[in-house]
Amino acid sequence: MTERKECCRRILLMTWHSSLLTWLSKRDTSSIPSHLKFPFLLLSFKTKPVWSYMQKKYGSEPWFQEKLHTGCISIKDALKFSLINPLENLLGCKSSLCPFRIRLTYTHTKALEGVAKCSENDGSCKRRKTGESDLIGQRPLSSTVEIESFDSSKLFLKSASEPCHFSYNCSRTPFYFGGRYLKYSRNVSQTRWIIDDERMGEASVEEIIGTKVLQACRGDNYKFHAAGREDIDVRMLGPGRPFILEVQNTRLVPTEQCANNIEKMINEVENKLVRVKNLKLVGSDGWNLMREGEAEKQKQYAALVWTSRPLKDEDFQQVSSLKDLKVVQRTPIRVLHRRSPLEREKIIHWMKIETVAGSSQYFLLHLCTQAGTYIKEFVHGDLGRTHPSIGSILGCRAEILQLDVTDIKMECFLT
Repeated sequence: MTERKECCRRILLMTWHSSLLTWLSKRDTSSIPSHLKFPFLLLSFKTKPVWSYMQKKYGSEPWFQEKLHTGCISIKDALKFSLINPLENLLGCKSSLCPFRIRLTYTHTKALEGVAKCSENDGSCKRRKTGESDLIGQRPLSSTVEIESFDSSKLFLKSASEPCHFSYNCSRTPFYFGGRYLKYSRNVSQTRWIIDDERMGEASVEEIIGTKVLQACRGDNYKFHAAGREDIDVRMLGPGRPFILEVQNTRLVPTEQCANNIEKMINEVENKLVRVKNLKLVGSDGWNLMREGEAEKQKQYAALVWTSRPLKDEDFQQVSSLKDLKVVQRTPIRVLHRRSPLEREKIIHWMKIETVAGSSQYFLLHLCTQAGTYIKEFVHGDLGRTHPSIGSILGCRAEILQLDVTDIKMECFLT
């Protein structure tokens, strides 16, 4: 075992750099980053040759026979333990889970050349994806290479004649902001919308909120997730639509006060287009709240409708008396180029009509529907692809002129 330990020690001495420890020691650190990632290309190739050499040399020894059954610490585990202890001693704290991560990368030119040469010349060198190793032994994240069978003499660890190259990258796990947004403009899309290199609309909810949060947190990028979506020409009113913004690799750790400041800034600068409510930091529970009841949620709308004939009181009463109306909708013509041609059954829970003063052919239609109902098509019928529709119920042509979402019945981010 002495020879194997010496091999491990050589690797550690060859790859150990004080620059990382010095950098960490200058930080106000209460715990050591728990996710140190190692692409163990060198170590993956070296572990088995060393073990094969030890087996050949000490295979008849009792202590080695015992290790064959109980297992033996790997070179990468030796490196892992050798890194953790100095970090704990230098920083005066224990390793634990935290959002800060450090990725260490070790490369050695001659070792890589030896691996490549073995792969080219030895048909028994088979490769399989194994993943990067984690300092605390978590699940591998990305691919690397491991030798399944080889001639150990070709790759046996020799004394290092030159140092390996070492680099590290620091990052944080994503932070999540949850809240609700309101959209007041009929020329703002929910997400960035580009067609043939031309922007559709003057802005997007995603960019208005995302850029402000990214700037405040000094992150690399962001991802916007919302509970459903509205068309660019549809306003989002009432209590707003729930959303979560994922911010990646922030340089500043956001706080609740930071979230309050961001909300205030968005509402002061972008109040004519978009407004944010109840912005806060959330964790995995935020995702659960977004998912709970999303398919079964109810949505309320207000639509300005025109009909080809004047309406009477009986027409209003007929529409308002309909409860839990089942509607069959085929994929609308306007989205057929990007959606599967399916037939969906949806429910209109209730409707009521508000007359427009001075006109018998215009009215406001208030309705509550099952999530996923195409409201525009429910009004005009979409050339018979939605049935029944307001037009078929009233026995005339009906066109929707404006549409607003007035409520989304979900419990998340209401306060």
